[in-house]
Amino acid sequence: MEDYLYGAIATACAVAGLLFLRFYRRTHDRFFLYFVASFWLEAVTRTCAAFLDLSDSGDSPIFVLRIVAYGLILAAIFDKNLPRRHP
Repeated sequence: MEDYLYGAIATACAVAGLLFLRFYRRTHDRFFLYFVASFWLEAVTRTCAAFLDLSDSGDSPIFVLRIVAYGLILAAIFDKNLPRRHP
């Protein structure tokens, strides 16, 4: 049952990444690219967790990838809110 849930979460993350990719193609805003990378990385980590049968004990190397995914979201927010210099 746990693998089924990992698959559902991975699918949802992949679909969310596709939606953000569509937004990027419309606006060409880097903010959406950060979110695409973050959600697709999260989909990969959930898929790996299902196939490798890793527990959520916190000592798994997959959690490093999850931290990177959440860091990408933070980077997107900071990048969007930094003042821009226009020449």
